[in-house]
Amino acid sequence: MSDFTQLLNFPTGMTPLEMAKAALEIVIISVAVYYIISFLQRTRAVAILRGLGVLLLFAALAGILKLDTIFFILQGLSAVILIALLIVFQPELRRALEHMGRRGFWQRRLGGLEKEDIIKLIHSLVVTTEDLAIVKMGALIVLEQETPLDEYTRSGTELDARLSPELLKTIFFPHTFLHDGATLVRGNRVMAAGCFLPLSENPQLPQEVGSRHRAALGVSEVSDAVSLVVSEETGFISLAHSGKLIRDIKPDALRELLYSICITQGTGFSSRRAEKAKTRT
Repeated sequence: MSDFTQLLNFPTGMTPLEMAKAALEIVIISVAVYYIISFLQRTRAVAILRGLGVLLLFAALAGILKLDTIFFILQGLSAVILIALLIVFQPELRRALEHMGRRGFWQRRLGGLEKEDIIKLIHSLVVTTEDLAIVKMGALIVLEQETPLDEYTRSGTELDARLSPELLKTIFFPHTFLHDGATLVRGNRVMAAGCFLPLSENPQLPQEVGSRHRAALGVSEVSDAVSLVVSEETGFISLAHSGKLIRDIKPDALRELLYSICITQGTGFSSRRAEKAKTRT
């Protein structure tokens, strides 16, 4: 009983500084757990973690019921399971470290362009995607920001040409050799076309989402790039950023989204803004 009384009286014996530190730790841990769960929900890790949870529950039951042989085997496998998890979650761990290591929002984006040049670039991209959407000409355009995309640039045909709507529409014309891959843009220059990108393994994606959209989402999951997609089946314009995909965006809403991502300092890719883009006419 005395131990229980001491436990109840423990908080009252803390100094204001200690209480503030404890509250700060609780907030930090809560935020960290929230972002970890949000991050894992977009990956295949959720199903694996469920299986791991079942295994841990089974091990706990074996310990409670004194099933010594089974508990010994599971305990011996713990090191192997830990190494296996590191291998299985290698893409997720790499992605998380890349997110942590990126430079902050105060850094210059889009190849160091000035604000006026970024506005011109966004206008060219909106005009291009709108024209392509009208004729249902498929396209995938990736805008490099702070994370270098050199490994994907090398997978395609290097161009290093000044961006223009005419150039982009020519690249994605169905009878050209470069139309069937991604076009990578750095600043106001088209660096390469016909590039290969990693496909997203997000289990929450609808089955009708094709490889072009999965590639757009995939590169946004491993970098801070912005991907624009035009569907050749529906003519819908989509945008992928920070592991999120918005489909069927109207040109005016697309322009607003690109402004918020590429120009407005500190503005994230919020769900409210995404819903606004989807419902805008």
